[in-house]
Amino acid sequence: MNKTHTWVLSACLMLVFLGASVKAQELENPMSVQYLKSYLKKQSPRLVLNDKIEKNLKQKINTNPLIQNVYAAIKLNAERVFEKPIINLDIPMEDRSQDNQLDISRDMLNRINMLAMVYRVEKDRSILNRINEEVIAACNFPSWNPKHFLDVSEMALAVSIALDWTAGDLPESTIVLAKKALVEKGLKPSWPENGEQPHWVSSHSNWNQVCHTGMVAAAIVIAEVEPELAAKTIKRALNSMVLALDSYGPDGVYPEGATYWRYGTSFSVTTAAMFESAFETDFGMFNYPGFKESAVFRKLCNAPSGLLYNYGDCGDRTDENGDVTLAWFASKTGNKSFFETEKFMQTPEDMNSLSNLAGVSLVWMAQYEEKGALALPTEWKGDGPNPVVFFTGGPEDSNKYYFGAKGGKGKVGHGNLDAGSFVFELFGERWSVEIGKIHHYGDIERTGFKLWEFCQDCDRWKLLNNNNFGHSTLSVNNQLHVVDGKSTIIDFKPGERPETTLDMSPTFKGQLKNATRRFIKDSPQSLVIEDTVELLEDTELITWQLITQADVTLVKGGAILRQGGKRVTLEILSHPEFTPSVMSLDPPIFYLDKKKEGLKRLEIRFPSHLITDDELFIKVSISG
Repeated sequence: MNKTHTWVLSACLMLVFLGASVKAQELENPMSVQYLKSYLKKQSPRLVLNDKIEKNLKQKINTNPLIQNVYAAIKLNAERVFEKPIINLDIPMEDRSQDNQLDISRDMLNRINMLAMVYRVEKDRSILNRINEEVIAACNFPSWNPKHFLDVSEMALAVSIALDWTAGDLPESTIVLAKKALVEKGLKPSWPENGEQPHWVSSHSNWNQVCHTGMVAAAIVIAEVEPELAAKTIKRALNSMVLALDSYGPDGVYPEGATYWRYGTSFSVTTAAMFESAFETDFGMFNYPGFKESAVFRKLCNAPSGLLYNYGDCGDRTDENGDVTLAWFASKTGNKSFFETEKFMQTPEDMNSLSNLAGVSLVWMAQYEEKGALALPTEWKGDGPNPVVFFTGGPEDSNKYYFGAKGGKGKVGHGNLDAGSFVFELFGERWSVEIGKIHHYGDIERTGFKLWEFCQDCDRWKLLNNNNFGHSTLSVNNQLHVVDGKSTIIDFKPGERPETTLDMSPTFKGQLKNATRRFIKDSPQSLVIEDTVELLEDTELITWQLITQADVTLVKGGAILRQGGKRVTLEILSHPEFTPSVMSLDPPIFYLDKKKEGLKRLEIRFPSHLITDDELFIKVSISG
């Protein structure tokens, strides 16, 4: 078995930027009790760190200004842990909290990442004592809440890092307690006595990534105590993680969107890093088809305005402290496009709250060595469960042109009824917006609202940010899109005048006979949207929608949009005699909807009695 990997920059980057599509494959999986005993590193640390990796880390902390800066920020965060009570189950629930222990597990993961990293570097006894108190408290919880297994896994990862990075320095009683808790409250609940497989094991979502990561970490830490349990847990992970990795294929699009890419992918790269440090191989994770390409997708989600292309349940802001998950891809490729140097070099005091995985991330950040950079593509499309397309003007574009559109369907992880929707920026202003993530899941769930059910008539689609009436797309007969109807990219032409076409017929099954939507970057300051639909007998109304926060002045044949001292013109090229209408969505109609200042829906309505030959062609331009 090949236990080391040579990272050939040119090959890696070529695959990344071409979005190579390769047939899905399995991960290498030689795991057995014998393999575990033969190849697992014998001494701690072995989770993300080992002796060789740690030597490099400490050298960079002494010599590299950026690593010194991030470490200083981690140290400040570690100091702030001492201002908090020891982790406990009686921490008052915030409005944003869900009815589980996930926030507590994440708090523990954050604390340990800060404390354990500082302890590895400085061997401060007060830090060790605080780690000891935190671990004892967490391991004495009645359970880690296995009914919501994310809670278990993030707690297991925290306790595992605490044990591994203190490398035998904790009191023996604490080590025994913690290993017992990892077995009894972590690993065994992942293997239910009734023999049923937990849903997350074979999930295609971030649950797969997070839960397997926590269980792999726990398995490595308790391997000498429970080798059979450890081996079968790691073997299960290597068999099942491919289901989540497949979701990135074929081109790197993460179906759940940019911020969930950061969440789910951060755990997958942590797993890869743990495998490398403990076994000297990642078992093929980095080279899994579509996985490394996802770094390009993630970078393309960053718009000139500072906003994300925030489809799905995603927030609309990039990580102000720098994307540590992207930094892992930079460490593997040497591509500086993935390493957000400017953000990492902010003063430590300005970096505030860091990623819950900041400690482990510092390890791979210290492994980054710049080997060149390839410019991000200015036209890119990615297929998969939730296909997307981007047109940009590139980093030197004075117009700050940015366009992102998507196909897909509602019934995907964190999915919305948003097929055919798009965001559009010009001059640094966003003219077509995504409402984005609702405020807090917990607030909504406590009303009895069934947020996570995805049937056609489910509660989820009552929310404006989740249904098609809150997106810049088409609606038919004032009905919801078809939840299972997936729109696909059927044409993509890059170049000076790029264009792409979506087949949206499945989205409108039973509402329209056929539907396509074509986007064209008509000039460096304009976007053209062309819709062609064929009506059914009971098709009564087609509504063209633009969701915007701009001030809108209606004129015959279109509208003038003003925002931030800039203006663009919307023209109904196919129907210049039409005048749009505007509906204010601020305040929102439904009390659970997210409030977004100045939000409105610009509508162009086409009643069927005005449509001849049962076919409608709509052409609209938005231009500077």
